[in-house]
Amino acid sequence: MNTAMTPLRTALVLCAAATICTGLVACGRGEQAASGGGSGNVRIAIVTRDFTNPYWAALRDGAVAEGKAQGVTVDVQAGSSETDSTGENAQISTLAGQNVSCFGVVPVNATNVITPLIPVARKKIPILNLDTQIDPNASAQAGVSYASFIGSDNLSAGEQAGKALMAKMGGTGKVAILQGIAGEQNGINRQQGFEKATAGALQVVATQPADYDQAKAQTVTDAILKAHPDITGIFAANDTMGLGAAQSVRNAGLTGKVSIISVDGITAALQAVKDGTLTGTISQYPYAEGQMAVQACMKLVQKQTVPERIVAPIQLIDASNADKAIASFPQPIAPFDNPVAGGK
Repeated sequence: MNTAMTPLRTALVLCAAATICTGLVACGRGEQAASGGGSGNVRIAIVTRDFTNPYWAALRDGAVAEGKAQGVTVDVQAGSSETDSTGENAQISTLAGQNVSCFGVVPVNATNVITPLIPVARKKIPILNLDTQIDPNASAQAGVSYASFIGSDNLSAGEQAGKALMAKMGGTGKVAILQGIAGEQNGINRQQGFEKATAGALQVVATQPADYDQAKAQTVTDAILKAHPDITGIFAANDTMGLGAAQSVRNAGLTGKVSIISVDGITAALQAVKDGTLTGTISQYPYAEGQMAVQACMKLVQKQTVPERIVAPIQLIDASNADKAIASFPQPIAPFDNPVAGGK
């Protein structure tokens, strides 16, 4: 049998192959079809820290919920602890080798994620810097850029916490500060905001890291209370440390005598505020942050622009609005301007 192909038959075969290739998302280059805006082909990857911290779990839940609402795949991964930069980087490297349309990344510190993001940047896949600032200079040197930063204003959160604690303490007194992970920018900004708001009024007598860990915060607070029994206020850079401090204060029989303000707005902290063991929390709404990350990714894969900086909402939660915050959780207790969705 003569298997030679006539010019007409060759043209028909090539045409059919082209049609099949298009139907199979550009012959294996799924990222191209996804970046064209077809929702069914879009896959969004988000890598954050430890899911045992309710804050990061809420960010994951918001992103996944928004993905379902948009009809796209959202894959959220995390390291094994707040300080597990190695595990986080491994997750990024694995996802970088897959068909991903857009990345969102929360770093452990200012530089840990830059190297594993280089292959992502080389593929021209849009990257969002989420929640914690990545060093822009080191990123530029590595050829990595970010379409947007989405996160809370942590300097403002610290300032609000300082003002709230100062008001509770009557504008004077001695305080202790529980820091997060050494070198982690969010904690640094929160402390700077707190100190700016309380300068000249409250006296900081102890500043100790507790690595965003509840048990460690309790141990650190035990030692601070022994060394400084006259403190009447504690600022904790996140809620898990605030809850650890509250347990220490409760064990010492000082509930009501030592005011505690922390940051994040996780459910356990909201309940502690309602119960009176925590004075207040600056709620940061990571669920909304996760939603905005997916919304921003959808615009980027459709070749639309997004703001270079998107500020997630924050809100002081104290005894006056704790019930409302609990009822609204994980959503903010009040509408907020969302520059990604184009409205409130």
